[in-house]
Amino acid sequence: MLLAIDVGNSTTSVGLFAPDRELKFLATLDTGVRRTADQFSIDLMNVFALYHYDLRDVSGAIICSVVPPLNFMLEKAVGRLLGKPPMVVGPGLKTGLNIRMDFQTQMGADIVADAVSALEKFSPPIVTVDMGTATTIGVISHDRTYEGGLLLPGVDVSLEALSRRAAQLPAISLKHPKSLIGKNTEDCMCAGIVYGTAGMIDGVIDRIREKFPGQELSVVATGGSAPVIVKYCRNPIVYDKYLLMNGLWAIYQKNR
Repeated sequence: MLLAIDVGNSTTSVGLFAPDRELKFLATLDTGVRRTADQFSIDLMNVFALYHYDLRDVSGAIICSVVPPLNFMLEKAVGRLLGKPPMVVGPGLKTGLNIRMDFQTQMGADIVADAVSALEKFSPPIVTVDMGTATTIGVISHDRTYEGGLLLPGVDVSLEALSRRAAQLPAISLKHPKSLIGKNTEDCMCAGIVYGTAGMIDGVIDRIREKFPGQELSVVATGGSAPVIVKYCRNPIVYDKYLLMNGLWAIYQKNR
């Protein structure tokens, strides 16, 4: 079995793949920037116990992280539990991507995994939208070329900024708005963040489409905020909860 770990700024996802690529479980943990190797080890053991799987059945592991200070401790923990070091998504691994970034080392590991996974399911040109702490939009053209992308504040970051910087605005969580036009402060905030983000994503997609005249553009979205936002976008967008995890599986197979 393959252990796949995605360390994000807010949460860490832990997935277990069977040899036939079936995802046996996907757990979500809080990303704590001060965790030690022992704490990571305990967390992983508890997750396996919770889902009734045995760490001894794991034959390999792959880690994707956008929080560099945690990498050493997590790698140490996984190596200790499995008896061998994990594979880490980064420079030097085979991905099958032609990356047209000015500095390839600045490309986030999560962006790489999303792109690799998207290319398994769609034909270019492809737009990937990963809606986490930051909203990351990637553009993939012919010949598996990653052209670049856009980085925007995530939905939760925007909501948090509103409540912190505006004295009369309360802290709210992301949810489906009751209507386009709110009748109270909370409903106005909810409608604004959902319809505003959906409109922003639609606008970016429309502009990207202009870069590929006469070609059908595929758009796939993932991330914690995506299920809510995608519903209100006017462009056809496929939501894939496991996009990044499947990308980690594919990268591992290319490099093992």
